[in-house]
Amino acid sequence: MLEKVDLSRKLGKKEYRQAVKELGAKIGDLQRRQREAEIPVMVVFEGWEGAGKGAQMNQLILPLDPRGFRVQNVTDSFTSDPFYPPMYPFWNAIPPAGRMSIYNRSWYRKAIDSWREPNEGNRGLERKLEEIRSFERQLADGGYLLIKLFLHIDRSEQKKRLQRLKSDGSKGVRGQDELNAYKNYDSILPVLEEVIRETDRAYAPWTIVEAHDRRFATVKVLSVVARALENRLNQPKVEAAKEPVVLSELEEAVTTPTVLSKVDLSLEPEDNYKKEMASLQRKIRRMEYTLYRKRRPMVLAFEGWDAAGKGGCIKRLTEEMDPRGYEVIPVGAPNDFEKRHHYLWRFWQDFPKAGHVAIFDRTWYGRVLVERVEGYCSPLDWRRAYSEINDMEKQWHDSGAIVMKFWLQIDKDEQLRRFQSREETPEKNWKITDEDWRNREKWDLYEKAVEEMLWRTSTPYAPWTIVEANSKAYGRLKVLRTVLERGEEALEGR
Repeated sequence: MLEKVDLSRKLGKKEYRQAVKELGAKIGDLQRRQREAEIPVMVVFEGWEGAGKGAQMNQLILPLDPRGFRVQNVTDSFTSDPFYPPMYPFWNAIPPAGRMSIYNRSWYRKAIDSWREPNEGNRGLERKLEEIRSFERQLADGGYLLIKLFLHIDRSEQKKRLQRLKSDGSKGVRGQDELNAYKNYDSILPVLEEVIRETDRAYAPWTIVEAHDRRFATVKVLSVVARALENRLNQPKVEAAKEPVVLSELEEAVTTPTVLSKVDLSLEPEDNYKKEMASLQRKIRRMEYTLYRKRRPMVLAFEGWDAAGKGGCIKRLTEEMDPRGYEVIPVGAPNDFEKRHHYLWRFWQDFPKAGHVAIFDRTWYGRVLVERVEGYCSPLDWRRAYSEINDMEKQWHDSGAIVMKFWLQIDKDEQLRRFQSREETPEKNWKITDEDWRNREKWDLYEKAVEEMLWRTSTPYAPWTIVEANSKAYGRLKVLRTVLERGEEALEGR
């Protein structure tokens, strides 16, 4: 594929100057419109060593308002933190709505460098490519504009350029591996072609930039960026949906008793509750130290009906844990800054460092629960979220994380009793709000949403546990038992 690219294409000085002048003015105007339209943009520069990525980035930046973009240099230190999943730094580096990020190398770095790891084989490269496709698909679906540029030169041109860089001290010192990169050209080429072929998608297409002639490359880069911005700005804006809840095919087909209706909410703990609770808490503390020694992150996600007892379960779970090794993350409605990012962005930010535990009190499942039922996102958005969430949790699992999710189930009568108790108890008044009562009126709609959530997102790598929580004591013990059993199983490799 790359060998067939015509690298002889050139541009004269006069034509170049005129084109750069016109394109610069156009891009400056498009950037202003992009900011007003709150479109997040990500421009990726990849290419051979010595192909001129830095020079072309500078040409793109010149007409831009510096307040509206940020350059991300993807160095070894950026990508090589072993305590987080591979895509973690890139999720944290995505721009908010209306901003532009320009990447000098990118999330493709490790995939392209797979030629250095022959023992990893095709399976390792395919896993990297699948993570990349998932990342880009989610961003594109979330409204991000992805522009990917690959600067191409042949082996002889690369050799000449690297030799010039070596002799020109003003260009900075290059590592010997980079200076001799042309020696590995033939080994890198098939990997590059596979990476480009397997990640060239309509929502995130690659543009090959013929980079032998600097002037031609500059005009092509500016033209591609201008055309992509213009095309996006000319697309009709899709308004966030405030529309009636539309039942999915699954919901319409459900005529048999649901999973939740079969839950036995009469279960009570045995008489030795306090003794068993203390024993479980001690074992969980020991397991926490094992997680730290083995550098395994753990993610515990809690969802459930209002007043189902999530806080009480989390309190008992952490009561004997070392506070240096865990964090409880309360999740509420996204603030204005969070709304300017992809909805999963804030949860990637809170992913625990290897050896630590993150406990989410409500989670990313708000997308398919409250946002679905209340119409805060479109049916297309929440239907798409099931696969997006599964992909995220799989990436966490594949990086070594132990992921567990708990749904705390109570019935309507028990919820009413707890609501009334909170209203009548001064020190618990803060726990009950008008929103809780409004949500209760939509119990049936929420129940359907919960059923589909459990069905579509309970996976071997991130299973749901339904907790019978009419009895607070029983529910708390079940949560601790499950965390301990599944945690020990994962740590022992069973």
